[in-house]
Amino acid sequence: MEEDCTHSAKSHFNAQARWNRWNYLFGLPSVVISALAGTAFFKDYAAVAGVMTAVVTVLTALMTFLKPSERANAHKNSGDQYLSLRNDARVYRLIGLTMATEEEAAIAGMTGLTTRRNELNQASPPVSGRDFRKAKVGIDAGEAVHAVDRREAQA
Repeated sequence: MEEDCTHSAKSHFNAQARWNRWNYLFGLPSVVISALAGTAFFKDYAAVAGVMTAVVTVLTALMTFLKPSERANAHKNSGDQYLSLRNDARVYRLIGLTMATEEEAAIAGMTGLTTRRNELNQASPPVSGRDFRKAKVGIDAGEAVHAVDRREAQA
C-alpha cells in the first residue's frame, strides 16, 4: 500500500505541475496581450487591438473550458491525501501491526487503510500515463525513499 500510495501521490504531483504550466501558459499571455490591446486601441491601432483582443478571447475561453488552476488544485489535494495515507500505512506497518495482539485487530487496521485507499482512488481525478511514467522513473531513481529506509537497506 505504501508503494501504491507513493506512485499515486507522485503521479498527481506531476499532473499538478503540468496543469500549473498550462495555467501560466494561458494566463500570462492573456494578461499581457490584454494590456497591450488596450494601449493599441487608445493609440489608434484598431486593427492590431482587434487581433490582440481575439487572441485574448481564445486564451480566456481555453482557461474557462480547461480550468487548469482547478485541475492543478485537485491533483495537489489528491497527492497530499495519498501521502497522508502512505504515512498512516507506514506507521501502521512499523508500530500498529507490531503491537496488534490479535490477528483480527491487524486485519481490521489494514481493512481501514484499504477502504481509505479505495475511496481516494474513486474520488481522485485521473492522471495521464505520461504523469505516471514520469513518477515511476523518479521513484525508481530513489526520489521517494526516506533517509531512514536508505540507512536500513545499507545495514
